Amino acid sequence: MGLSEFAQFKEGNRLEMKAAQGRDGNGVIPRSAWETLSAFANTSGGVIVLGAEEPEDDTFNIVGIKKPDKVIDDFWNAALSDDKVSARFMQDSNVSKKTVDGKDVVIIRVPRADRHVRPVYINGDLFGGTFRRTHTGDHRCSHDEVLSMLRDSSTSSQDGEIAKSAKMEYLNRDTVAKYRRRFDSLNDNHVWSDFDELKFLEAIGAVAPGDDGKMHPTCAGLLMFGEHRYITHEFPHYLLDYRQEVGENERWEDRLVSFSGDWTGNLYDFYFRAYNKMKAALKTPFQIEGIDRIDDTPAHRALREAIANCLTNANWYERRGVVCVWREDGLEVANPGDFRMPIEEAMKPGKSDPRNEALLGMFALVDVGERAGSGMDKVMGGWAWAGYPEPTYKVEFGPDRTTLTLPFLNSSGVSSDFENPEDNRTNKSDESGKRATERRKDAIIAYLEDHGPAGRAAIASAVGLQASRASELLAELVSEKAIIAEGATRNRTFRLVDQL
Repeated sequence: MGLSEFAQFKEGNRLEMKAAQGRDGNGVIPRSAWETLSAFANTSGGVIVLGAEEPEDDTFNIVGIKKPDKVIDDFWNAALSDDKVSARFMQDSNVSKKTVDGKDVVIIRVPRADRHVRPVYINGDLFGGTFRRTHTGDHRCSHDEVLSMLRDSSTSSQDGEIAKSAKMEYLNRDTVAKYRRRFDSLNDNHVWSDFDELKFLEAIGAVAPGDDGKMHPTCAGLLMFGEHRYITHEFPHYLLDYRQEVGENERWEDRLVSFSGDWTGNLYDFYFRAYNKMKAALKTPFQIEGIDRIDDTPAHRALREAIANCLTNANWYERRGVVCVWREDGLEVANPGDFRMPIEEAMKPGKSDPRNEALLGMFALVDVGERAGSGMDKVMGGWAWAGYPEPTYKVEFGPDRTTLTLPFLNSSGVSSDFENPEDNRTNKSDESGKRATERRKDAIIAYLEDHGPAGRAAIASAVGLQASRASELLAELVSEKAIIAEGATRNRTFRLVDQL
């Protein structure tokens, strides 16, 4: 029996082969195996095989261990010693022997350690014996990486503490007022509606009393309502960045950054600004009978959930900040910090372990984000509803980063035009195809009636078409004299015949 069952762990570099022969071939646990155990425990888990080698051609070369039971005993004697491994997270079933091609090997299945016991380190050395796994192998964690894991191991929310450097005047009053107006509109006759501003901010967790008896912003309050110049006093690496990268001749067509100085740069304002920009990329259906536009599809809700998850799960002490990008082939949201639970667990409805519970609660009070769980099922379901390819998550370590990609195109670079779910059928007849074409033309005309002259890109985005298909329909409408094209090809706009 071979080791093909472990091939899946090669993805993400989660499989480690070690000859572990020792001088007499009886078997020994090499020092590097403990470094790998720490690395796997602190990232996504993995498998260590003692008694095997992996040549460059990616095959498995079984060398075997003469006394596997002794090696297993040696492993447990060390693993259960506080002097060797900092946490007892391994179970008996994680270590076993296996006979492959008549030779014995020892299999050590290392699970991802719970965040409450991370960092898992070896030899009693917190800062020198903590490792993480990357695509290149095991690496010794930096001081900042260790501190980040220690913060995540706390049972309290990162953002619930008072921001030590913050003052009440650091909170932007206009942002607070906008938040409260939205809160009041969504929560009729709420008991908090009669609170004065300070009491209201305390109720939602944005401020708290300090040791001096005075109110101070919490970390969540500073992030939510502060201004960039003040937020960076507490979080030096804080950054919010939105980019639209769909132009051919420019690095980006549109950009919004927290440090520009022409807006607050806080999370609340960024959420709405970024969402309102990115939602223009979504296919938006029309109800043709009444030509009423549907602006709140499951795909829109998926995008809102994705941005909210990104902001509430970010590790604001890490570098690189939150980045949201609109590209021609999809949308991308990335935040500093890894998942605090295995991704497969986070995918389950109701599963959640947010890094910033206070922020999550504040957003939920104004109907932003899924408070009951991670919301990842809503992201996946909403994207599937629109007929887009499945979203993907990528987690990187050192520095830790989570990236969610919401694709418009499949691996072949193809995306189907928007269809209402009941129309999402294959092998359509010519007649139904003609009706679909007419509906799209009606939608284009309706858009021009509502918005006036517009360019091809804006029309394609609003109606939910690929640029090439939009060009075809616009050309047909021009030839039918239903609309008029004006200007050179690059800057051409389209209007109704009777529109000025």
